[in-house]
Amino acid sequence: MSVQPPTDVTEAAAPTPTGTAQGHLPGTENEGEGQLGPTNRPMPAFAEPRPLAAHGPARIIAMCNQKGGVGKTTTTINLGAALAEVGRKVLLVDFDPQGALSVGLGINPHELDVTIYNVLMQRETDARSAVRPTAVAGLDLLPANIDLSAAEVQLVGEVAREMVLSRALRPIVDDYDVVLIDCQPSLGLLTVNALTAAHGVLIPLECEFFALRGVALLVETIEKVQDRLNPKLEIDGILATMYDGRTLHSREVVARVVEAFGDTVFHTVIGRTVKFPDATVAAEPITVYAATHAGAQAYRQLARELIARGDVA
Repeated sequence: MSVQPPTDVTEAAAPTPTGTAQGHLPGTENEGEGQLGPTNRPMPAFAEPRPLAAHGPARIIAMCNQKGGVGKTTTTINLGAALAEVGRKVLLVDFDPQGALSVGLGINPHELDVTIYNVLMQRETDARSAVRPTAVAGLDLLPANIDLSAAEVQLVGEVAREMVLSRALRPIVDDYDVVLIDCQPSLGLLTVNALTAAHGVLIPLECEFFALRGVALLVETIEKVQDRLNPKLEIDGILATMYDGRTLHSREVVARVVEAFGDTVFHTVIGRTVKFPDATVAAEPITVYAATHAGAQAYRQLARELIARGDVA
């Protein structure tokens, strides 16, 4: 499946869509249901999720895109927090040696004694010994630091090297409803491990054409993993991030993605706002840092959409 950028696209500002105040995206709340959302499709109603009678086993979702700066870590933190708000037990797995997910939740990666690296490379290290609670009820973290960069080299000579993360997560998968893996911006061995361990892939896609062009390569990699390692792997959805409805550029990118991938694209889009980096500096999810902001509402809607699709219990 190939995705080609359109010709003759400019970034000139365009009028804000009808009925949409600047800073508020259509489709970030159910009040806009039935109207056309940013993806130019009618917004469905996403009901409030029902409480769960019991927890587990978890659906494992890899947050994946080989391009950096598209919102993988931001989405992992805020979607995880939004799912925890509705009673789901969530584990976030930092699978990037840069440790941005850990930093974004207030943990100094350099002060960690046990991380995902130890769980991967030392069979005697149980994943539970590395899991840390966060300030958000129901949201836990399996942190990482620069040590993880050594794992990619060390795993090359391992038997079933693509299966190591799957083995590491097996003892704790029944403790959670959702496991979100924040992948590094590459298609290397760590990312293949995440795809092999996962049930689904969520692809954050910046509303910018350079980001769009790389999706075809990512989909090709996912198809190879499906064929050779993990036939149960599915693409849960493509999430448009850093969207600005005032620009023709953003709207054209979303239109092209919907044209290429259809209903795989989430109705929810995530707008561009300074509140996301502000929340990162505060080491809090935006659902805590700015609970009523449109960005927080968008991630709450994404959580409802995932559950409504049946991707998450």
